Amino acid sequence: MSMSEKTRYTAEELAEFKELILKKLEETEREYHRLKESLKELIAAAEDQYRTGEYTGAEYSEKLQLERLLAHTGKYLDALRRALVRIENGTYGICKVTGKLIPKERLLAVPVAETLLEVKEKRDK
Repeated sequence: MSMSEKTRYTAEELAEFKELILKKLEETEREYHRLKESLKELIAAAEDQYRTGEYTGAEYSEKLQLERLLAHTGKYLDALRRALVRIENGTYGICKVTGKLIPKERLLAVPVAETLLEVKEKRDK
């Protein structure tokens, strides 16, 4: 059966994707907690520096950068969890715009992909 005829991934293929996503989820959760701890430590250090008069303000840009990374990582965690739901309900790998099957190569590279690359590129323009 060619890719154009295939409309869903097999249970074995979905299990392979699930394993990949669970691994990414575990790694990303560790990173999220690490970033959260770093932010907490930075804020505590900045408060100490402020109290002692040693605050220079340089920590502010580092704080903003950590907050952006934390937000981005949180969004990625949400996307990974949504991908697991799609695996469980059998819709993983189906483009939510066209209904066509997303190529396996794309899903292996971007396991949270919900659309064909062409659709994403059109949206990004």
